[in-house]
Amino acid sequence: MSVPAPAETDGQDQLRAACAEMAGQGVDRVVISKPAHRDERYRKLVLERREGYYQLSRYTQTQAFHGQVPLDQLGQACFDLAQGRYLQLNGWGEGVEHIILLSRKGRCTYRRKRVEEQAPVGAMPAGHNREKRYLLEEGIAAAPLVDMGILTKEGRVVRARYDKFRQINRFLELLDDAVGSLKTKRLNVIDFGCGKSYLTFVVYDYLTRLKGIQANVIGLDLKADVIEKCRQAAARYGYTGLHFELGDINGYRAPFEVDLVLTLHACDTATDYALFNAVNWKAKLIFSVPCCQHELNGQIRADRLGILTRYGIVKERFSALATDAIRANLLEYCGYKTQLLEFIDLAHTPKNLLIRAVRRPTIPKGIREKALAEAQALMEEFSFQPMLYTLLGLPQG
Repeated sequence: MSVPAPAETDGQDQLRAACAEMAGQGVDRVVISKPAHRDERYRKLVLERREGYYQLSRYTQTQAFHGQVPLDQLGQACFDLAQGRYLQLNGWGEGVEHIILLSRKGRCTYRRKRVEEQAPVGAMPAGHNREKRYLLEEGIAAAPLVDMGILTKEGRVVRARYDKFRQINRFLELLDDAVGSLKTKRLNVIDFGCGKSYLTFVVYDYLTRLKGIQANVIGLDLKADVIEKCRQAAARYGYTGLHFELGDINGYRAPFEVDLVLTLHACDTATDYALFNAVNWKAKLIFSVPCCQHELNGQIRADRLGILTRYGIVKERFSALATDAIRANLLEYCGYKTQLLEFIDLAHTPKNLLIRAVRRPTIPKGIREKALAEAQALMEEFSFQPMLYTLLGLPQG
């Protein structure tokens, strides 16, 4: 297909017009990148169409911050976010990529090019020759993935959302391995801090449709409006075993014997309360993607290893890793075989660590004692007093 010659303009009016035109073309995703200044806080901004709004994600090197933009304000939002701060905008939708380039002198270039809207499932990035097969097959239009804009109504993968499709499949692969080990056709699941629950819906679809499991899933969150929307969606999809409740992670009483606990992006110590509940219930499986591990960052003292606290970014990352290393060891102490796994690549999100814990029938005393001693040694070295350790009622230093 021939591509129209770029229309070169400059100035704020031209940028505003380009953003408005792009927004009027039904784009599903916009990426604002290439900061104009070195001290720009966010390395990129991403707007993704959801049901009734665009989700705005602002990415630093280590964190992501989220907000919402009304559907009818996308053009103005792109202009406001990019003006004077970023040099490139890319938008995708209806088989077209929109490209807006900004020079440091204010010149604006806007062009469009036709792209393939659908990507073959299993298509690999350049440099990979072997086809990758995913648990979610092409051609089946799972309703939650259609609403997320990842699949078309025909079940094809939208090219602009292929990374998200791959991320979801990666999570399901990690879950599939553990669920298969249970050898059961019934599963009771609690999802703490479910939020808008897109992944909860996908997990339910995977358990019931792909695994043939009779799943009873409860999503728990503190926001009443979110819970109501999730209930409506579950009814619309016909997911009779998926329920949503308004409630706090701390002190929640499960109405059944819990097999699987999910806690995805529960902020800071909310993850600890979720893990504590899972341990108390003797849940067979725990899947946790921690978020915003601030607790130990505020406690850390390093008399002998001050190099780890001198640089802010090193202190932040080390404290986050120490938080999850201690959590993993404490789960080992409580009778779980625990792994810390890479969930998805850092290029897509900074929240890339997954705690996967599988309850053991028995665990040698020596393994439990070693796991606890290692955690206590790390705590002593840096004056840590993590919440999960306190909740478990272990001796204070």
